[in-house]
Amino acid sequence: MVDIFDEVDEDLRAERAKNLLVRYGGVIVAGCVAVVAATGGWQTWHWWQAKQDTAAAAQFVGAMNLAEVSPIAGAGNQSPAIAAFDALTAAAPPGYRTLARLRAAALKAQQGDLPGALALWDQVAGDSSADPLLRDLASLLWAERQLDKGDPALLEARLKPLILPGNAWRPMAREQLALLDLRQGRADVAKATLRALAEDVTAPAGVRGRSSAMLGQLGG
Repeated sequence: MVDIFDEVDEDLRAERAKNLLVRYGGVIVAGCVAVVAATGGWQTWHWWQAKQDTAAAAQFVGAMNLAEVSPIAGAGNQSPAIAAFDALTAAAPPGYRTLARLRAAALKAQQGDLPGALALWDQVAGDSSADPLLRDLASLLWAERQLDKGDPALLEARLKPLILPGNAWRPMAREQLALLDLRQGRADVAKATLRALAEDVTAPAGVRGRSSAMLGQLGG
């Protein structure tokens, strides 16, 4: 009797499965097709992304080579390199776009085009798609080039977030804030910052050396 009931139960399950397949077979097939299409689309996107990255890398290396060749040749004109980096900023993937802006900004500053350099650093600093480390570096460079004449309030607003614990640019930002304090006549505050930097074993050697030298000039 148990065997008979088992056979009947299996028949019922088979019949239900058959009915479900007839009823929803189209949906199941469509779902399978969608999965296959999505997988193929994902692989295609990765292939396209890799192709874009490879092309951008080649362009970036080419622009770097142009930047190195000009000074060696004695021309000193970085316009071709800047143009190459500008082309990257217009079409390259986000990572290379950020690096190209930073490099173009450095070259523009080197050639005396400070407004152009500041504009690029400002773009990187405000670009939410850029790596936070590079965004902070752009803010640091933006402030550094304006320490002597820039609006102190604006400079402090850019630099103070960079002195938070854990920020990679903290020692350099503190050094710049000390210079800004000196510019504004806050010598005691600047000395305290420089003294702390000179004794900070985690700070780069260059920052410690400059801090010690400035302390000596300021009378400790």
